[in-house]
Amino acid sequence: MIVGIPREIKDNEFRVAATPAGVEALTTVGHTVLLERGAGEGSGFSDAEYQQAGAVLATREEVWRQAALVLKVKEPLPEEFPYLRPGLTLFTYLHLAANERLTRAILESGVTAIAYETVQLPDGQLPLLRPMSEIAGRMSIQVGAHYLERMNGGRGKLLGGVPGVRPADVVIVGAGVVGSNAARVALGMGAHVTLLDVNLDRLRALEEHLSGSFETIASSRRTIAEAVRYADVLVGAVLVPGAKAPRVVSREMIARMKPGTVVIDVAVDQGGCIETARPTTHSHPVYLVDGVIHYCVTNMPGAVPRTSTYALANATLPYVLALAALPLGEAIARYPELGSGVNAVGGRLTQPGVGAAFGLPTVPLAEALV
Repeated sequence: MIVGIPREIKDNEFRVAATPAGVEALTTVGHTVLLERGAGEGSGFSDAEYQQAGAVLATREEVWRQAALVLKVKEPLPEEFPYLRPGLTLFTYLHLAANERLTRAILESGVTAIAYETVQLPDGQLPLLRPMSEIAGRMSIQVGAHYLERMNGGRGKLLGGVPGVRPADVVIVGAGVVGSNAARVALGMGAHVTLLDVNLDRLRALEEHLSGSFETIASSRRTIAEAVRYADVLVGAVLVPGAKAPRVVSREMIARMKPGTVVIDVAVDQGGCIETARPTTHSHPVYLVDGVIHYCVTNMPGAVPRTSTYALANATLPYVLALAALPLGEAIARYPELGSGVNAVGGRLTQPGVGAAFGLPTVPLAEALV
């Protein structure tokens, strides 16, 4: 199969969909890999490294037009929509439930679209979303500490405080992968952490594994409102796989926060779990609402591309090898979790969460594959 790896064009997106080692794994078993020139530079991989691994350097148009399987990191942007076509399989992060324009472009094009973030194991784990969620969760606290500094518009508080001075209060809504990683870093920096979730078993497990100035609270509208009011840093980390994130923090709650506090909505690429959140970029990462700093960058891990590319490529490679070697149905038979990753086939939507978001009809995957 011809596998294509284009260069990412999203604002300050420096990740690449495969490392030279991943390319070598594909070419060793006979696949052709077309790599857009410079695709790996942002992650520290030269074109020469990819050539040594067996890749063929090409233009963007050649990659998209000739490949049967295109590997990306982020969703196609409007200028890439014309490249979508029947017979092409696209494997990338899509987050369709928050992007109706992209959803309709995929359906109109007839492309087979497989989303990293909806590949789901029987136990509910999301193996291709997890590494980026780990990174985004950890980064959220770095970002919060940065914007709390007075010269960056914040309240002028040190996250961990000092002896005799209270540390900053970090409130995390959602105790999944993002939330637990954010809590771990915040506690390591000495902050006081409040973690809210509806899953009490998850909160119990985290209390057993985390230590420091830390409390867990069963999540409800009332408890969220109380915690948000005293937060210096608020991290939104609520996820519903394949569906639009629920809005659990209202504008009214944000209005009660102190000026110079910081909000980071890590769920913004799924629509955001904070009512005042709107997507931002690394070039223009923050804005103010009621004096509260909002950081809502949709590709946070793109800021640490070397780490992120390795973490993502390590997770995706087994699935890439299967998709390159086998028809889609057989690849799903080998890795059943790939089935939940399929969002659209031949102009038909197969992801119910996306259909619910936009009132679009969906079909069972088995029917779409036939």
